[in-house]
Amino acid sequence: MSKKYKYRKLALSLIFDAVGYASFILPGLGEITDVIWAPISAFLMTKLYKGNKGKIAAAVSFIEEAMPGLDVIPTFTLMWLYTYVFRPSNEKKKTIEI
Repeated sequence: MSKKYKYRKLALSLIFDAVGYASFILPGLGEITDVIWAPISAFLMTKLYKGNKGKIAAAVSFIEEAMPGLDVIPTFTLMWLYTYVFRPSNEKKKTIEI
C-alpha cells in the first residue's frame, strides 16, 4: 500500500471523527444527529478497513456514536493507528528460535 493512500485514510479518519464531534456543538439536537451518524460511521468504517478488523471496528464505531457521551473517542483515528502504527501488516513477524 502506498504512503499516499495510507495518509489519505488518515485524513478521512480525522474528518469522520470531526463529524462525530460535531454533535457536541448543538446540545440536545446532537443526540438526534448521532442516531443518523451511527450507522453511517459504521458503514464508512467497513469501507475504509476491510475484513474482520473492519467489521469489528464498525461495530465499535456504531456503539460509540449511538451511546450518549462517548463521542469523544476518535474511533476512526484509533483504527488508523492500530492498522498502520501498532500492527503494520507489511512487516514480517519476528520469532525467536531456541
